[in-house]
Amino acid sequence: MFLSIILTVSYARSATPVESGYNWKVPKVTFLPLGRTVEFESGKLPYKGHGKPESLLDIALNFGIHLEHACGGNCACTTCHVVVKDGNDAHLIEADDDELDRVDMAADLTPHSRLGCQAVVKGDVVVEIPAWNRNYISEGGASILGDGIPPPKKPHSAAASPGESPAGD
Repeated sequence: MFLSIILTVSYARSATPVESGYNWKVPKVTFLPLGRTVEFESGKLPYKGHGKPESLLDIALNFGIHLEHACGGNCACTTCHVVVKDGNDAHLIEADDDELDRVDMAADLTPHSRLGCQAVVKGDVVVEIPAWNRNYISEGGASILGDGIPPPKKPHSAAASPGESPAGD
């Protein structure tokens, strides 16, 4: 009796991002200090008409995160200024000359400052909305665009009893 054995040898190699399960088609964006992480399928995010498609501003608007943008996302102001904490070079498109010229005028400029309307996401990133922007809105200030962008909704507390306002006034 003759027994044959077939042996297959494979050499270990590093998995590619697709093979390892990295979501290169589903980037994650974390907005600080909210600590809110959102993810979207690249190429399928509804465009909100402000900034470049799939920019930090476009993503924020799609997920109800307030990011001021007085010029409508046209790279004509610095109100959508964010500071990239992680993923700057590898996971955002490179800033063009127009963005670099404009972001130089932003308050609290850092080496990792970007304009949310211009920074298109290609992978996972963590960004911080500067305190001067978020504090104004969170303390009851309206958007400088007036009614064009309503302030973020406050979380609802337990239902108020009849005759009592939700704030307990």
